[in-house]
Amino acid sequence: MPEALILHPQRLMPANPAVRAIAMDLYAGVKNLPIVSPHGHTDPAWFAENKPFSNATELLIKPDHYIFRMLYSQGISLEALGISSQDGTPGETDDRQIWRLFASHYYLFAGTPSRLWLDHVFVEVFGISVKLNAKTADYYFEQINALLATEAFLPRNLFERFNIEYLATTESPLDELQHHQAIRASGWQGKVLTAYRPDNVTDPDYENFAANVQAFGALTGCDTSSWSGYLEAHRRRRQFFKSMGATSTDHGHPTANTANLDKTACEVLLQKVLSGRCSAAEAETFRGQVLTEMAGMSIADGLVMQLHPGSFRNHNAWIFSRFGRDKGADIPSPTEYVRALKPLLDKHGNSPELSIILFTLDETVYSRELAPLAGHYPCLKLGPPWWFHDSPEGMRRFRQQSTETAGFYNTAGFNDDTRAFLSIPARHDVARRMDCAYLAELVADHRLDLPEAKVLAEQLAYRLAKAAYRFT
Repeated sequence: MPEALILHPQRLMPANPAVRAIAMDLYAGVKNLPIVSPHGHTDPAWFAENKPFSNATELLIKPDHYIFRMLYSQGISLEALGISSQDGTPGETDDRQIWRLFASHYYLFAGTPSRLWLDHVFVEVFGISVKLNAKTADYYFEQINALLATEAFLPRNLFERFNIEYLATTESPLDELQHHQAIRASGWQGKVLTAYRPDNVTDPDYENFAANVQAFGALTGCDTSSWSGYLEAHRRRRQFFKSMGATSTDHGHPTANTANLDKTACEVLLQKVLSGRCSAAEAETFRGQVLTEMAGMSIADGLVMQLHPGSFRNHNAWIFSRFGRDKGADIPSPTEYVRALKPLLDKHGNSPELSIILFTLDETVYSRELAPLAGHYPCLKLGPPWWFHDSPEGMRRFRQQSTETAGFYNTAGFNDDTRAFLSIPARHDVARRMDCAYLAELVADHRLDLPEAKVLAEQLAYRLAKAAYRFT
């Protein structure tokens, strides 16, 4: 007999029975709140075209770098997972075989957030009640595929079933946003918005950077070989993104460094980075100057800034050259904020119109840097635990290290930052459970009373994210 797959109703709750009872009471008040997903990487084409997802492998394995990195770490090639190389050499083409490979190695994910999310998807979305392994692989593949072919599992119907109120995707300035335009023209009422992610025209280390900047100019009708024209191109694209529903920008820089150069120095620096002959230090200064410029533009147009620094992206050079970006080879690195952000904050940090949400992959800065910064500057809020720390223990550490200095209201609620559409409810459920568990500890310690904890649980689960991203 296959082993039963059961989601315990008290999972992730405190072991102490008295505290657990408080946590479950808090959770009951927030578990069914609408989902606000203000930052992520789902494909807007899914909602524009509203076509059935093809099969379990295409939906659950191939878009998910969390799966790649674990399996690759155990010697399973990306080709075996169906990933085609940059030169067009196909990987494994039999999706059933890929699923069997994944299922036979599912035990590797024990104790990881991916296991929590996927088990939630299997039970709550697909109604499966046996554990995934080599023996049940074909049953899973056939059951999931049969459901994906039904009307109930069309992307828009799942969006509504998941009770998603807002979902933001992320696009580059070079994207024409045709899928977002199609969503609007369709008359469907689902709120799928875009976010402005300009890394490919702001990071001199980005592949084809100079060509991207040239295309940026052609798209906007601006002379992006000049500093004033380059900035104007950003302003025009930001306005276009805003007209398509964007409320935020996003910046995935290697560090949080900012700069405040005069116009002449900016012009010289732009010429160097476009020539491809800039040093690493000059590339870093350029990225930092762009962040300061983006803050000024945010004051003017109202878009919320998100800063996601600290990832050494594409660390595995061979994987990057063969397969490209986002294949599980990004590694966290130490990140400094206090001095790094000072040029931007000196220029714009006291503006009441500016809002910046800070993220980190360096947990050592929660109590030392990020919480004190957000606990002082009105323009700063702390984003939730991100990427490698989007986990039960990561969420616990975040609250423990940041709350005493920044409080709750200087944080931005939760966002799932995912490409895996079906995992969105699972990720929000984990965050809601962990926040209720943390609040329950404060109630049990008589640092909060229960009515205030209930208000805070709703803020953390729903209202803070909605306010931080200026959704109306």
